Amino acid sequence: MSRPAPSINTTPLIDVLLVLLVLLVITLPRSTHRIALDLPVGPPSGSPPAVTDVEVDFDGQVFWNGSPVHDDARLAQWFSEVAATPGLVRILPDRHVRYERVAQILASAQRAHVTRLALAPVP
Repeated sequence: MSRPAPSINTTPLIDVLLVLLVLLVITLPRSTHRIALDLPVGPPSGSPPAVTDVEVDFDGQVFWNGSPVHDDARLAQWFSEVAATPGLVRILPDRHVRYERVAQILASAQRAHVTRLALAPVP
């Protein structure tokens, strides 16, 4: 008399894997975001652009090239002046500053139409 061989029914497992694969295919394109970048074309120009450092201290105090900025309206005015030149604005936030404060400064630069902006942590 022959005994039945034990086997695992893999049909439900394959069904679950196919459903997960379909969900992955459907949701993956929706989770990717595109950022439009205007990259330079050709070799760099002769002289490097002027760099303006905007430092953000741990408590949210802003320094423009080492000078303290006491008013956000003055900061916006300086951003507007820099936007008219081909200079680079480098924002250097402290690692302990609140993200909200850095986001306010970035939004101010965006409203002033600053096109050359770099964000780097303070060492």
